[in-house]
Amino acid sequence: MTYVVSDLHGCFDKFKKLLKEIQFSDDDVMYVLGDIVDYGDEPMELLCDLSMRYNVIPILGDCDYRAYRLLTELNKMLSGETPDAETLAEMAEWMQNGGQKTIEGFKALDDDMREGALEYLADMSLYEEAEVSGKKYILVHAGIADFDEDTPLEDYMPEDFISEALDVDRQYFADATVIAGHTPTYNVDGAENGKIYKGEYGIIIDCGAAFGETLGCLRLEDGKKFYIE
Repeated sequence: MTYVVSDLHGCFDKFKKLLKEIQFSDDDVMYVLGDIVDYGDEPMELLCDLSMRYNVIPILGDCDYRAYRLLTELNKMLSGETPDAETLAEMAEWMQNGGQKTIEGFKALDDDMREGALEYLADMSLYEEAEVSGKKYILVHAGIADFDEDTPLEDYMPEDFISEALDVDRQYFADATVIAGHTPTYNVDGAENGKIYKGEYGIIIDCGAAFGETLGCLRLEDGKKFYIE
């Protein structure tokens, strides 16, 4: 089976409960649509767990993008390099905006695990295409900024996939449904708090797991939704 989740944000316990709920096996595939780190209690524990799962495919989120840049700088600091004032300011801002647990978790890793975490973040896809049960899906973290139907997806910049929320009522592709996270559904007009929201052409699956709501998961074969409190 093929599952899609997003915005896990360090909610490792909810993720483990989800795996049990869906009976996730080696024959299944799961796409994680970004924002693995920040806000929740165990972002690095979650990231390290995902990095060892060959059948879990991560897609870059804006929090992951920021984490990669700043954890790379933190790793240099831990090796004795002196950061510049701009980096220190950005690090302090990040700590106040969801990054505290990510930083603490990264510092607790040994050298090899830090390098592994950075490599995992660096290798995340910007988007994925999936075809399941005869239906096509484009999987992204947020949306596709400055979308042009004549521009191939591989020609977009990383920021284009993490900066602009998906318009679920816009037809981006004639033959594919776009699925995204990034925007908690409690901030989507017409959506129900803690529930996956399906518009005319797109689906938002960030249910606000790290902010008091559920972790939502969509199974593509039959459209079944799973929710973890």
